[in-house]
Amino acid sequence: MNLPLNSLLDRNDTTENARYNMVQQQVRPWNVDDNGVLDALYTVRREDFTPPAHYSLAFMDVEVPLSDDALAIEQGLCMFQPRVEARMINDLEVQPHERVLEIGTGSGYSAALLSKLAKEVVTLEINADLAEMARENLTDAGCTNVTVRVADGSKDTLPEGPFDVMLLSGSVEVLPKELLSHLKDGGRLGVIVGQKPIMRYTVVSKQNGTITTTEPWDIVAPRLQGFATAPRFAF
Repeated sequence: MNLPLNSLLDRNDTTENARYNMVQQQVRPWNVDDNGVLDALYTVRREDFTPPAHYSLAFMDVEVPLSDDALAIEQGLCMFQPRVEARMINDLEVQPHERVLEIGTGSGYSAALLSKLAKEVVTLEINADLAEMARENLTDAGCTNVTVRVADGSKDTLPEGPFDVMLLSGSVEVLPKELLSHLKDGGRLGVIVGQKPIMRYTVVSKQNGTITTTEPWDIVAPRLQGFATAPRFAF
Protein backbone atom coordinates (compact mmCIF):
# COMPACT_ATOMS: atom_id res chain seq x y z
CA MET A 1 0.00 0.00 0.00
CA ASN A 2 1.36 3.41 -0.96
CA LEU A 3 1.20 5.91 1.88
CA PRO A 4 0.18 9.54 1.21
CA LEU A 5 3.10 11.96 0.91
CA ASN A 6 2.12 13.75 4.13
CA SER A 7 2.18 10.46 6.04
CA LEU A 8 5.65 9.66 4.71
CA LEU A 9 6.89 13.13 5.67
CA ASP A 10 5.41 12.78 9.16
CA ARG A 11 7.08 9.38 9.57
CA ASN A 12 10.44 10.78 8.46
CA ASP A 13 10.12 13.72 10.85
CA THR A 14 9.32 11.37 13.72
CA THR A 15 12.31 9.16 12.93
CA GLU A 16 14.73 12.08 12.66
CA ASN A 17 13.43 13.56 15.91
CA ALA A 18 13.99 10.20 17.60
CA ARG A 19 17.54 10.06 16.19
CA TYR A 20 18.26 13.61 17.35
CA ASN A 21 16.96 12.85 20.85
CA MET A 22 19.03 9.63 20.97
CA VAL A 23 22.21 11.57 20.28
CA GLN A 24 21.47 14.59 22.42
CA GLN A 25 19.80 12.95 25.42
CA GLN A 26 21.45 9.51 25.60
CA VAL A 27 24.81 9.67 23.84
CA ARG A 28 26.30 13.12 24.41
CA PRO A 29 25.71 13.10 28.21
CA TRP A 30 27.75 9.88 28.30
CA ASN A 31 30.95 11.78 27.48
CA VAL A 32 30.80 11.11 23.74
CA ASP A 33 32.41 14.21 22.26
CA ASP A 34 34.22 13.07 19.10
CA ASN A 35 32.61 15.01 16.25
CA GLY A 36 33.24 12.15 13.84
CA VAL A 37 31.35 9.73 16.08
CA LEU A 38 28.48 12.18 16.54
CA ASP A 39 28.25 12.77 12.79
CA ALA A 40 28.20 9.01 12.18
CA LEU A 41 25.33 8.59 14.65
CA TYR A 42 23.31 11.05 12.59
CA THR A 43 24.19 9.61 9.17
CA VAL A 44 24.06 5.86 9.88
CA ARG A 45 20.42 4.81 10.07
CA ARG A 46 20.29 2.71 13.24
CA GLU A 47 16.75 1.61 12.43
CA ASP A 48 18.02 -0.14 9.28
CA PHE A 49 20.24 -2.35 11.46
CA THR A 50 17.38 -3.20 13.85
CA PRO A 51 15.26 -6.32 13.20
CA PRO A 52 11.77 -5.28 11.99
CA ALA A 53 10.14 -7.02 14.97
CA HIS A 54 12.01 -4.63 17.30
CA TYR A 55 11.95 -1.47 15.19
CA SER A 56 10.25 0.43 18.04
CA LEU A 57 13.39 -0.12 20.16
CA ALA A 58 15.82 1.30 17.60
CA PHE A 59 16.41 4.61 19.37
CA MET A 60 15.70 3.54 22.94
CA ASP A 61 18.29 3.18 25.72
CA VAL A 62 17.98 -0.62 25.78
CA GLU A 63 19.69 -3.70 24.37
CA VAL A 64 17.87 -4.88 21.23
CA PRO A 65 17.56 -8.65 20.57
CA LEU A 66 18.70 -9.80 17.14
CA SER A 67 16.68 -13.02 17.10
CA ASP A 68 13.28 -14.23 18.28
CA ASP A 69 14.88 -16.41 20.95
CA ALA A 70 13.78 -15.33 24.44
CA LEU A 71 17.41 -15.72 25.56
CA ALA A 72 18.88 -13.72 22.67
CA ILE A 73 20.27 -10.92 24.84
CA GLU A 74 21.64 -13.33 27.45
CA GLN A 75 23.39 -15.20 24.62
CA GLY A 76 24.92 -11.98 23.31
CA LEU A 77 22.71 -11.84 20.20
CA CYS A 78 21.85 -8.18 20.58
CA MET A 79 22.65 -4.58 19.79
CA PHE A 80 24.03 -2.58 22.71
CA GLN A 81 22.40 0.61 23.91
CA PRO A 82 23.31 3.49 21.54
CA ARG A 83 25.30 5.29 24.27
CA VAL A 84 27.40 2.18 24.94
CA GLU A 85 28.23 1.56 21.28
CA ALA A 86 29.08 5.22 20.78
CA ARG A 87 31.24 5.55 23.92
CA MET A 88 33.21 2.38 23.13
CA ILE A 89 34.12 3.79 19.72
CA ASN A 90 34.60 7.36 20.99
CA ASP A 91 37.26 6.31 23.50
CA LEU A 92 39.35 4.56 20.83
CA GLU A 93 39.90 7.81 18.90
CA VAL A 94 39.75 6.14 15.48
CA GLN A 95 41.59 8.06 12.74
CA PRO A 96 40.78 8.22 8.98
CA HIS A 97 43.95 6.36 7.93
CA GLU A 98 43.49 3.44 10.35
CA ARG A 99 42.45 -0.18 9.89
CA VAL A 100 39.99 -1.55 12.44
CA LEU A 101 39.11 -5.07 13.55
CA GLU A 102 35.78 -5.64 15.29
CA ILE A 103 34.91 -8.95 16.94
CA GLY A 104 31.18 -9.48 17.37
CA THR A 105 29.48 -7.97 14.30
CA GLY A 106 25.88 -8.49 15.36
CA SER A 107 23.64 -6.62 12.90
CA GLY A 108 26.56 -4.53 11.64
CA TYR A 109 25.66 -1.22 13.28
CA SER A 110 28.96 -0.65 15.11
CA ALA A 111 30.87 -1.64 11.98
CA ALA A 112 28.86 0.93 10.05
CA LEU A 113 29.77 3.63 12.56
CA LEU A 114 33.42 2.59 12.39
CA SER A 115 33.31 2.69 8.59
CA LYS A 116 32.65 6.44 8.75
CA LEU A 117 35.78 6.97 10.87
CA ALA A 118 38.38 4.52 9.54
CA LYS A 119 40.00 3.60 6.24
CA GLU A 120 38.99 -0.06 6.49
CA VAL A 121 36.99 -2.26 8.87
CA VAL A 122 37.18 -6.05 9.19
CA THR A 123 34.45 -7.46 11.41
CA LEU A 124 34.17 -11.07 12.64
CA GLU A 125 30.92 -12.79 13.58
CA ILE A 126 30.74 -16.34 14.95
CA ASN A 127 27.04 -16.72 14.06
CA ALA A 128 26.65 -17.28 10.31
CA ASP A 129 23.05 -16.01 10.22
CA LEU A 130 24.02 -12.75 11.92
CA ALA A 131 27.00 -12.38 9.59
CA GLU A 132 24.71 -12.62 6.57
CA MET A 133 22.29 -10.12 8.13
CA ALA A 134 25.16 -7.73 8.75
CA ARG A 135 26.48 -8.07 5.17
CA GLU A 136 23.07 -7.16 3.78
CA ASN A 137 22.64 -4.25 6.19
CA LEU A 138 26.11 -2.86 5.47
CA THR A 139 25.67 -3.22 1.71
CA ASP A 140 22.32 -1.42 1.86
CA ALA A 141 23.96 1.33 3.92
CA GLY A 142 26.72 1.79 1.34
CA CYS A 143 29.54 0.78 3.69
CA THR A 144 31.97 -0.34 1.00
CA ASN A 145 35.04 -0.35 3.27
CA VAL A 146 33.73 -3.09 5.59
CA THR A 147 34.47 -6.82 5.26
CA VAL A 148 32.32 -9.27 7.24
CA ARG A 149 33.84 -12.68 7.96
CA VAL A 150 32.31 -15.69 9.73
CA ALA A 151 34.93 -16.51 12.35
CA ASP A 152 35.56 -17.12 16.03
CA GLY A 153 37.62 -14.10 17.02
CA SER A 154 38.88 -15.88 20.13
CA LYS A 155 40.53 -18.70 18.18
CA ASP A 156 40.73 -18.13 14.43
CA THR A 157 43.73 -16.61 12.70
CA LEU A 158 43.60 -12.96 11.68
CA PRO A 159 45.23 -12.88 8.24
CA GLU A 160 44.10 -9.29 7.63
CA GLY A 161 46.18 -7.93 10.53
CA PRO A 162 47.90 -6.22 12.14
CA PHE A 163 45.38 -3.49 13.01
CA ASP A 164 45.52 0.04 14.35
CA VAL A 165 42.35 -0.43 16.40
CA MET A 166 40.57 -3.51 17.73
CA LEU A 167 37.09 -3.44 19.28
CA LEU A 168 35.32 -6.35 20.97
CA SER A 169 31.58 -5.72 20.78
CA GLY A 170 30.71 -7.78 23.82
CA SER A 171 32.17 -8.58 27.21
CA VAL A 172 34.83 -11.11 28.24
CA GLU A 173 35.83 -12.40 31.67
CA VAL A 174 39.56 -11.79 31.24
CA LEU A 175 41.56 -9.54 28.96
CA PRO A 176 42.41 -11.51 25.76
CA LYS A 177 46.13 -10.72 25.72
CA GLU A 178 46.65 -13.01 22.73
CA LEU A 179 45.02 -10.34 20.55
CA LEU A 180 47.73 -7.81 21.37
CA SER A 181 50.10 -9.48 18.92
CA HIS A 182 47.74 -8.36 16.14
CA LEU A 183 47.85 -4.72 17.28
CA LYS A 184 50.18 -2.28 15.54
CA ASP A 185 52.53 -0.10 17.52
CA GLY A 186 50.48 2.94 18.49
CA GLY A 187 47.32 0.83 18.35
CA ARG A 188 44.40 0.54 20.79
CA LEU A 189 42.21 -2.37 21.89
CA GLY A 190 38.81 -1.73 23.48
CA VAL A 191 36.93 -4.42 25.38
CA ILE A 192 34.52 -4.79 28.32
CA VAL A 193 36.20 -7.01 30.94
CA GLY A 194 34.91 -8.58 34.15
CA GLN A 195 32.10 -10.49 35.80
CA LYS A 196 28.75 -9.37 37.17
CA PRO A 197 28.15 -7.12 38.97
CA ILE A 198 31.34 -5.31 37.95
CA MET A 199 32.65 -5.02 34.40
CA ARG A 200 34.85 -2.24 33.07
CA TYR A 201 35.44 -0.91 29.60
CA THR A 202 39.16 -1.39 29.17
CA VAL A 203 41.39 0.38 26.65
CA VAL A 204 44.78 -1.23 26.03
CA SER A 205 47.36 0.90 24.18
CA LYS A 206 50.61 -0.31 22.63
CA GLN A 207 53.39 2.27 22.26
CA ASN A 208 57.04 1.46 21.58
CA GLY A 209 56.57 -2.03 22.96
CA THR A 210 54.98 -0.77 26.17
CA ILE A 211 51.42 -1.79 27.07
CA THR A 212 49.24 0.71 28.95
CA THR A 213 45.78 -0.15 30.29
CA THR A 214 43.02 2.23 31.38
CA GLU A 215 39.50 1.49 32.65
CA PRO A 216 37.53 4.68 32.00
CA TRP A 217 34.00 3.49 32.86
CA ASP A 218 31.86 0.64 34.16
CA ILE A 219 29.15 -1.25 32.28
CA VAL A 220 27.61 -4.73 32.41
CA ALA A 221 27.25 -6.27 28.95
CA PRO A 222 26.43 -9.65 27.36
CA ARG A 223 29.27 -12.07 26.67
CA LEU A 224 31.13 -12.72 23.47
CA GLN A 225 31.28 -16.42 22.72
CA GLY A 226 34.51 -18.41 22.80
CA PHE A 227 36.77 -16.29 24.99
CA ALA A 228 38.57 -17.63 28.05
CA THR A 229 36.95 -17.56 31.48
CA ALA A 230 38.55 -16.51 34.73
CA PRO A 231 39.85 -19.25 37.04
CA ARG A 232 37.23 -20.37 39.57
CA PHE A 233 38.15 -20.73 43.25
CA ALA A 234 37.50 -24.19 44.65
CA PHE A 235 37.97 -25.64 48.13
